[in-house]
Amino acid sequence: MTAEVPSGGEAVRVALPRGDLRGPVDEHLRGVDFVVEGYGSGARTYTFGVEERPGIAVRVFSDADIPIQVALGNYDLGIASRTWVDELLVRHQLDSVVPLRQLDVPTAELVIAGGQGATLEALAQGVVRVATEYPNLAANYLANARVPDYRLFEVWAQAEAWPPQDAELAIAPRPAVEQEGLEVLGEVHLGGVWLIANRESLAKRDLSAALEPLLRMPRAAESRGIVRPAPLQVTARTRHAQAPAERETFRIAVPDGHAQRHTVAALADAGISFPGYEADSAARYPDSGREDVQVKVMRPQDMPRAVALGQVDLALTGRDWLRAFLATFPGAPVVELCDLKRSKYRLGAVVTEDLPVETIEEAIAYWRRDDPEKPIRVASEYVSLADEYARSRYLGRYQVIPISGASEGFVPADAEILIEGTETGTTLRANRLTMIDVIMESTNCAIGSAVRPDGKRGELRDDFVARMARAAEAAAVD
Repeated sequence: MTAEVPSGGEAVRVALPRGDLRGPVDEHLRGVDFVVEGYGSGARTYTFGVEERPGIAVRVFSDADIPIQVALGNYDLGIASRTWVDELLVRHQLDSVVPLRQLDVPTAELVIAGGQGATLEALAQGVVRVATEYPNLAANYLANARVPDYRLFEVWAQAEAWPPQDAELAIAPRPAVEQEGLEVLGEVHLGGVWLIANRESLAKRDLSAALEPLLRMPRAAESRGIVRPAPLQVTARTRHAQAPAERETFRIAVPDGHAQRHTVAALADAGISFPGYEADSAARYPDSGREDVQVKVMRPQDMPRAVALGQVDLALTGRDWLRAFLATFPGAPVVELCDLKRSKYRLGAVVTEDLPVETIEEAIAYWRRDDPEKPIRVASEYVSLADEYARSRYLGRYQVIPISGASEGFVPADAEILIEGTETGTTLRANRLTMIDVIMESTNCAIGSAVRPDGKRGELRDDFVARMARAAEAAAVD
């Protein structure tokens, strides 16, 4: 069967998820003769056609980005986790996303969890700190549960790593909190995967070439979605103020992921070793070798927040993440203490290499050659930094599109500019992209509070920073 190209010659645009959903979604698609060759195999490409259906264009995104892309009208249809759909809709109830069909694809529930022995009723007697990737769903749950005083920590990932020391609660997928040894205190969202549509596309365009087969995918047997908790019985008379004790232990945060091997090497050069934190593996709490020093593995993106909140005395992160955090919170008391001079890469404005220009000013003029009021789309994980860049380069009308992954595929179809980092440029070149404007040369660095801790913690911070700074300078000379 061959689909007709929609009127006007514009293809029906479909957004599909990468990651763990890719396999089961691909299986369902094939079952309804919607064959996206190469999608299920995990190909590094982001755009696909559909066999025997030439009127359809498929693009692969991170699951979290699909509801936003459909809401913006960049894509007519999408398949995404209901948690990310509801993360958008619970705050933007009039947004243009229409859930069409719950698919028979299992996903993990989103739960609220704390340390062993914790209860929501007991924690709600004071200020409750809650870490999560889903701030809108978290706020909805806590408000319905009538938790009277809470602080949301919006983290990039691994919210389950924050309790019990750095937050009382985490809202995260059930398998993650159980693996971390936390106690599940309630369900926030039951998960599920949905076929969704853009409301305007559904009303005004002929989507049948894609919609007809997609609506034949197996429907889930039971409905899943947001869980409305029973209100807690917490009154003003039973609540009490929390007066946290002054922390005596010196706390260091070290990164996981790509930055880990660079950090291990920087520490080794400074004569510092944390057993359990190696280049290829890491425990959540590596051994510091001293009772008064605790080491914790965290996402580098979340370290500036942890320092600003006073939960960590010293953190080893990227200068890009420090700058991105300060672009969001300019008055935050977080400073760079020393440059570790490793993990070097450039952060800047990336455009398609097919653009016949050499500077960002020429690019702006080119994009607006036919329409002086055309909004320029800027996609990035660094949302505040992207906004800062757009204003500093006088883009005029612009739209910042927050993304969470598969970033190279956004330009040029879904954004004119991508604010992205690169070490060698290999990935950019493979996707026919080029960095037209450099924002900063980033390396990893040590950060801490703008106010030096008192007593032993301040002395330990001085010692660690001095050792790492000397090692970095020596390595730079060599």
